[in-house]
Amino acid sequence: MARGTHIYFISDAHFGTPDHASSLVRERKLVALLNAIAGDAAEVYFLGDLFDFWFEYKRVVPKGFTRLLGTIARMSDAGITMHFFTGNHDIWAFDYLPMETGMVIHRQPVIAEHGGKRFFLAHGDDLDESDVRFRVIKSFFTNGLMQWAFARLHPNFALWVAHTWSRQSREAHGDEAFKGEDEAIVRYARKHLITKGYDYLVFGHRHCPVDYRLNELSRLIILGDWMKHFTYARFDGSDLQLLFADAHAVE
Repeated sequence: MARGTHIYFISDAHFGTPDHASSLVRERKLVALLNAIAGDAAEVYFLGDLFDFWFEYKRVVPKGFTRLLGTIARMSDAGITMHFFTGNHDIWAFDYLPMETGMVIHRQPVIAEHGGKRFFLAHGDDLDESDVRFRVIKSFFTNGLMQWAFARLHPNFALWVAHTWSRQSREAHGDEAFKGEDEAIVRYARKHLITKGYDYLVFGHRHCPVDYRLNELSRLIILGDWMKHFTYARFDGSDLQLLFADAHAVE
């Protein structure tokens, strides 16, 4: 294909955890991938939890991530559309990332069409309709009054509390084996999505890389992560492939 026509999908890097040194190693690896794809990318979708925790005060943002954010800004300036989906760990992204890097923020699932194929794109954190506890917690974190109250805390204390919660949440809902038809995302897709003509249903959140055929038309793609698997997806205009960072397709 011609240059600048591929679409890329990446999720769940959780940069900032478990410590600066190991996070930086993973950040450099993702930056290397972004640099490698910049020549043929038309759009890049980050489908949530790019950061292990992110909160923007009015005049303060979390320190770090300069290599990643600079690379994203450079790609955006070069005309590549960079998408950022808020995940359950970086739900408190507001105007800083769009202003400084040019990323387009999405807070809801997106329906997109590329190369004549229909995509349903979402982080995937709130698709388990039986998980009432999680839905209550998410409604709490998306509440404007709660966000205002959190912003009143000193950043040193607030970010310590947030990273502690984030680590516990990730450990409780992390890299579990894919459960096939018992998977919450599969149940959601079968109930709400596969009758709507989507070719690809692309999600993050679950950390396990999966390419699962729902029927003759629709495939469900779970993107894996950049903590253990270092996987991403590439659409070349005719097919979507789930790849390891060394460009070998996931079986």
